[in-house]
Amino acid sequence: MPLETYLKQLLGENEKILLVTHQHWFRLIQEIFLEIVLALVIILVFTGIQLAVLPNPLFALGYFLVIIPLVSLTRDVIIWYNHQYIVTNRRVIQIFGVINKNVTDSSLEKVNDVKMVQSFFGRIFNYGDVEILTASELGVNRFTKIGDPIRFKTVMLNAKGKLDSGENLRPAAAAAPREDIPALIERLGTMRDKGWVTEEEFQAKKADLLRRL
Repeated sequence: MPLETYLKQLLGENEKILLVTHQHWFRLIQEIFLEIVLALVIILVFTGIQLAVLPNPLFALGYFLVIIPLVSLTRDVIIWYNHQYIVTNRRVIQIFGVINKNVTDSSLEKVNDVKMVQSFFGRIFNYGDVEILTASELGVNRFTKIGDPIRFKTVMLNAKGKLDSGENLRPAAAAAPREDIPALIERLGTMRDKGWVTEEEFQAKKADLLRRL
């Protein structure tokens, strides 16, 4: 199942995604650096052997060894991509795992404080650590080396402010009656066409419904 589809299944009614981010690509480079070096060493060694001695098909088979670090590299990239941090209008979600998914939620209502730490290089390359202090049993939810931590923190605090003030709930509640009114008018028109209500009753009720918009 695609990650985007899985994420949508986690959302509640009227819940919207505000931000999706990953750990910074520096973290990915740390994971795959040795694999890249090993792949290059294998290529250089067997290329040197082929050039130093008479070309031999058996030596060429050594290039297949490069598959080992490449498979490991691909695995690390997939794991990095599937480790996501999501901010919605109700909570912060952390998802990791490729086949077996591990999902951790922090409700914005229970967020007490947010701490962000950026090193010198973190400010230059735009990554950092974010700690969410909550009133839940977990207490602290720590996100390490995420990309654009300032935006992550700002979006989360803005969403919490709107949730605390009830702003996230009011638009949906107010929109429902407006969406129902056209359907009510259409039903009234059907009732008029069938002779269940008169034209005068239809016009009077229609005018009353339109005033509510």
